[in-house]
Amino acid sequence: MRTVLLAIAFAITAVAQSAAPAPMTREERGDLYMVRKMYREAIDAYRSAGKSAVLWNKIGIAYHQLGELEAARRSYERAIKLDKNYADAVNNAGTVFYAEKKYRTAIARYTRAISLSPNTASFWSNLGTAYYARGKFDEMEKAYTRALQLDPNVFELHGTIGTRMLDRSVADRARYHYELARMYAIAGKNDLALQYLRKALEEGFKEKDKLQAKEFSTLRETQEFKDLMTLEPRVL
Repeated sequence: MRTVLLAIAFAITAVAQSAAPAPMTREERGDLYMVRKMYREAIDAYRSAGKSAVLWNKIGIAYHQLGELEAARRSYERAIKLDKNYADAVNNAGTVFYAEKKYRTAIARYTRAISLSPNTASFWSNLGTAYYARGKFDEMEKAYTRALQLDPNVFELHGTIGTRMLDRSVADRARYHYELARMYAIAGKNDLALQYLRKALEEGFKEKDKLQAKEFSTLRETQEFKDLMTLEPRVL
């Protein structure tokens, strides 16, 4: 009987041990710190995990979140040096140049990232935003249209997507939101088009004649659109 009980005890112990979760890797611990916005701790965890392109890219994102752009850029560049075809790192380096208002360089990086991963919506979105910053609205429209084709929700995303950075900082937010409304109207997403038109007007967009553009033809019969037309642009 004692032998049977011991065998059962050993069996239970073995099952419990096999069911126990595996310990976290250092990279996984870094990912957890990122979720908790403990960026310094994340950097330390990633540094201790190895020297792969993926890890250097993640270190760059952590520095980026801390606002330490030079350290972020160096980290992204190290990732690219380890893997020149690592599209996420190329894109992320572009976001640093964008933040530094080096829009031409940012556009070059985004274009390179797209050549490596042409079906990534966030890369097209970033490219469109950089073109917007340079006042190149035709190029912006083409890039944004492609981004929407790839991911209808791309403009509703914020911050980072895994190992990819998204640009959402623009100077003239009123015009930017008008352009987004136009993109959504073209895509037939009327609710979002109306939402961004309202944002544009609330942020001081004064060119109401642009609301008569053909892109908004299906919206003009709605009561919401008519209500928007009665709004006075906010004085900034």
